[in-house]
Amino acid sequence: MAGYRGSNINPKKFERGQLKIFLVLLPLAIVMAIPIVYIFCHAFKPMDELFAFPPKIFVSKPTWDNFRNLFKASQSSGIPMSRYVFNSFIVTCLVVLASIVFSTMAAFALSKLKFKGKYMLMEINNAALMFVAVAVQIPRYLVVDTLGMKDSYLAHILPLLAMPVGLFLVKQFIDQVPDALIEAAYIDGAKDFTIYYKLILPLIKPAIATTAILSFQAVWTNIETSNLYINDETMKTLPFYLNTLANANNNVAGQGLQAAAVLIQFLPNLLMFIVLRKSFMNTMANSGIK
Repeated sequence: MAGYRGSNINPKKFERGQLKIFLVLLPLAIVMAIPIVYIFCHAFKPMDELFAFPPKIFVSKPTWDNFRNLFKASQSSGIPMSRYVFNSFIVTCLVVLASIVFSTMAAFALSKLKFKGKYMLMEINNAALMFVAVAVQIPRYLVVDTLGMKDSYLAHILPLLAMPVGLFLVKQFIDQVPDALIEAAYIDGAKDFTIYYKLILPLIKPAIATTAILSFQAVWTNIETSNLYINDETMKTLPFYLNTLANANNNVAGQGLQAAAVLIQFLPNLLMFIVLRKSFMNTMANSGIK
């Protein structure tokens, strides 16, 4: 034990022994950062650099022309871009909030409450991890159409609420909460909802942040709901509009529009991950620890 205490596993300052770790991780970090740098640089490239061969990662003469052309193209349409931004904002906020509530409540019930069939329900959720979105497009469409939710915000929200991976990660996190702590709360007279709200939620903030990131990424870049369930143009979202606008100008000049549209869609995901990255990494590290 004395030897263990004396060893500095995670030193606050740089030590020579960490050099071998940096030699391995630094090249990997550079390789993984290249696509992000390329997305940013590509959006600001002038026309001659967009079609340069061989392609260049960095931009030599950055310009705002791609963004100007994108907004000019949007102004020529009958519906302003602000309407699509508003739809995306409403749908994203509602889906993220609802996903957090449903995932945490379901994970708490499956982890700490006792009732018949909970193990079967968890196995069903785990089985859902194997299905890709394309495999359930037809059942989803039939559900939305049968419930009469086409051309409404519910058509955007309902298909995106179910997030099996979020439920799995949150449950793994709640499993680490000691049962003795739950039992002590019951002895003090606390009800299930009180324990969930005042005890469980404060302890699983990293898992909540991870659920928010995964849910945000799924809904912000989603074009499936606008494509399949929405016929009213005023109810469609920004990612679908940008994708349609870029494809409509799929020519030499339209490549700049596509590059700008990709950056606009990518930037919110990157910012949210940067803000919540610490909590996200804590969840990934703790999800497999018992």
